[in-house]
Parts: sequence; structure tokens; C-alpha cells
Amino acid sequence: MAEEGVGDFHAAKRKAAERLNLPAGKNLPANHEVESALQQYLRLFHAGRLARHGRRLREIAVKAMRFLERFDPRLVGAVLSGIITEASEVQLHVTADALEEVHFFLQEHHIPFDQTERRLRFGGERLEALPAYRFVADGAVVEICVFSRRGARETPLSPVDGRPMRRAGIKEVEGLLVRADEPL
Repeated sequence: MAEEGVGDFHAAKRKAAERLNLPAGKNLPANHEVESALQQYLRLFHAGRLARHGRRLREIAVKAMRFLERFDPRLVGAVLSGIITEASEVQLHVTADALEEVHFFLQEHHIPFDQTERRLRFGGERLEALPAYRFVADGAVVEICVFSRRGARETPLSPVDGRPMRRAGIKEVEGLLVRADEPL
């Protein structure tokens, strides 16, 4: 995950098992164990460089959140948690009355984007595909996942620990930038 930019826990574990000639799906670590090992590795071998990169990504996140302010953006994922690799992307959750609003907003502002979908898990093991848009801002990939205003109340589950995903509004992200001594 750190060296090759694999962002998906399942794919990373499968790849590691193949390299070690282990049977896929057998005796693999839990996602939170992988995240903990990744965090330790990054702090040990890449602390300074990735701290600067993390700060830059958080600054880009704040700019993107201001731009998308009408959609009540929330930062999620690696840029929020601080477990950042060179391949980390800014991930935002936004809300809209009509899902097309975000599409039209990006077009109005002449933002080139790719439309995709993000599969998220919710309570009761429900998996839902939500529309997402990817674009580049200041050299970083920004992905925005669009929730309906009603659906925004239900927080998706974290792929790391299965608990409700941590989300941060713009004020909290700005606070993270102010605390320069916070370890990334």
C-alpha cells in the first residue's frame, strides 16, 4: 500500500498473499491491523516527506471544500486520518437535493471530471453504489461522492474497522492545518 499505491485493503492483502505464496483469503490480517502496520511504516520511513504531502493535500481539501460549500462537503479517508501515501487522494462526501446538481455545478465552472461510482457499505451489511466525480486540483486527485440530502444522515461504514466513517467539515480540517505539530 505504501510503495505501490494500492488503496484497497482487500487488493493489498490478496497481492501480499500471492507474493508470499499463501492461499488467498486464509489467515489474512484484519483491515485495522493492516492500517496500523501501514501507519508505523510510514512514520518510520517517510515521516517528513509525507507530512509535507499530507499538509498540501489538506490545503487542497480546504480549497475544494470552499468551492463545493453549497453541497456541505465533508473530508473522509486518508487525508483526514493522516495515514497518507504518495498515492493518496482527497476524498469528499457531498450532499445534493438532486444528484445531477453536482454534475451541472462542475460543468458550469468548467471543471474537467470523470464520472464514476463509489461502493460504500452501510449498516446491516448493505452495499450501495453512489455517484462520484473525480477531478484534479492543484496536482492532486479529488474524488467527491454524492449523497442525497436524506441519505447523508446515514454515515457509511469505514472499510478499516466497520464503524461509522469519520467525516470532517471545513472548520475541523482548517483546525488540523493550524495544529502544525499534529503527526501525520
